[in-house]
Amino acid sequence: MTSPAHGQHATTDTTASLPGPHAAEPQWPITTWQGWQHFATAPPLTPPRPGDAPRSTEERLAYHSAFVTVRTPAIDTLATQVRTLMLLGRHQQTTARPSLIVTGPAAAGKTTALLEVGRTCHLAHTRKNPAPPGRAHEQVPVAYLLVPPGATAKTLAIEFARYLGIPVTTRMTQAQITSAVCHTYTAAGIRLVLIDEIHRLNPRTTTGAEAADLLKDLTERIKATFVYTGIDVAATPCSAAYEAPNSPAAPASSPAAPSRPPRHPPTLH
Repeated sequence: MTSPAHGQHATTDTTASLPGPHAAEPQWPITTWQGWQHFATAPPLTPPRPGDAPRSTEERLAYHSAFVTVRTPAIDTLATQVRTLMLLGRHQQTTARPSLIVTGPAAAGKTTALLEVGRTCHLAHTRKNPAPPGRAHEQVPVAYLLVPPGATAKTLAIEFARYLGIPVTTRMTQAQITSAVCHTYTAAGIRLVLIDEIHRLNPRTTTGAEAADLLKDLTERIKATFVYTGIDVAATPCSAAYEAPNSPAAPASSPAAPSRPPRHPPTLH
């Protein structure tokens, strides 16, 4: 991929091969553009057809471990909410764009729903905006990040940089990293930023408050819609800390609906 910042070329190839029955595991984590592209564009696994050669035990276990995400009305509701916020924020210039928090107990399917909606947005964008001849990808529509345990504002900024492979040195300040992130995300055409495990930040602490301020700054400087997920965020200061101004009301609740029914449905805020 050509890095939008400084017109430099990334040192790695961003073209992710599609997995087949004998494909190796992807080399890039999903919190990088290469890993996300692999996840978003990989075809769904299919069961063996009559007459196919028997699969090995490893292949059978790999197939059964890759749970199929059922596209339920709940996920459709979340996708509609995200799409609405993206449309509302597209023309908003002066303040932070509307954002969304998906919250609920552990193992409720929040991440599953988030990833499915992100995949849908990615595929819809690439279908509507095909790459010109000779280039694999013109824009990068979706970013997916995990909040690391004990994250500070600087380490969180580094996670944003790592997703697009933005070079970061030990001597760079948080402000320098943030400026590089905002410039590159804007140039790359990021439209949707998905931030998982937001409950790891506690805005009541100095470190957590600084990280929350960084996220607010990024929502104002990056032309993208931010969607957060976390465990029981509504019962913590996180909900107020990451609530963008002028956000439209969200449905009272919406189960994430992974392949297995969740014990408790997550809630949209």
